[in-house]
Amino acid sequence: MKRPLGTLVVLLVFALLSLAQDTGSAQRTNQVPVSGQMPGPNGNLSACQHGWTECDRSKLTPSEAAEVAMADRQRNVSDCRDRMSSCNLEKLSDAERAALAVAGHDDNVVACNNGYGSCDHSQLTASEARAVAQAEHLRNVSNCKSGIGDCDVSKLTQNEVAEVAAAQHARNATDCQEGMALCDPSKLTAAEAKDAATAGHERNLTNCRNGWNDCNHSNLTTQETREVEAMEHDRNLSDCKAGRETCQYSRLTGPESGALTDAEHVRNYRACLKGFGYCDRSRLTPSELKAIPDISAVPR
Repeated sequence: MKRPLGTLVVLLVFALLSLAQDTGSAQRTNQVPVSGQMPGPNGNLSACQHGWTECDRSKLTPSEAAEVAMADRQRNVSDCRDRMSSCNLEKLSDAERAALAVAGHDDNVVACNNGYGSCDHSQLTASEARAVAQAEHLRNVSNCKSGIGDCDVSKLTQNEVAEVAAAQHARNATDCQEGMALCDPSKLTAAEAKDAATAGHERNLTNCRNGWNDCNHSNLTTQETREVEAMEHDRNLSDCKAGRETCQYSRLTGPESGALTDAEHVRNYRACLKGFGYCDRSRLTPSELKAIPDISAVPR
């Protein structure tokens, strides 16, 4: 009697264990994943620490609730520093509120010194306002000299006006020498106009020598024209020898055309003979045709 009873107890224990495992599996299946991952034992704590909607604060232990409260405070401090709408100033301590004010003041000073749109001049101290005004003045002078950015000539001193005029004149002279569209030839001195013309002539000569599009043959001297024509002829001959589409056969001399024809005939014969490359059998002589293997006899 005792033996069957013991067996029954063992079976009952196994059944309860199996039921507990099934219940645990069902609970894990019904949990909402956090950030696309299946939550582990600390999934709810992690969700609460990050402020996620899956957080269930009622399931936190006292120590976990304290950790979450600390994370909430740190996140709120960070949001306030970043000027986010989620910032709650009422939850800041006096020390945190003071630190936030100091950081905000320093950020505003930096913004004003750098000319950022977020600058609030009304928040500057008297000494900071003077330093910012000096930085703005120097930035305006730099913009006027470089021709980049906003320039207010009315805020320049007489010496600065002269410096800016000299910088603008020098920049225009450089633009003219480099053939830039911003060049105003009417503002050049005689010497600068001569230098710009010399630079433009050299630039055109370089373009013609290299076969570039921006070449004006009419601006070349007689000697330069002969030099450029010789280079163009050599370049065209090279293109023809290489079989490039830019070849102009009409510009070849009689001997060059004949040599090119002979070279092409040899190339075609070798291609037919060896079976490699483009072969045009119609261009072969009768004796060359006899030397070419009969491809129709090759088994397939």
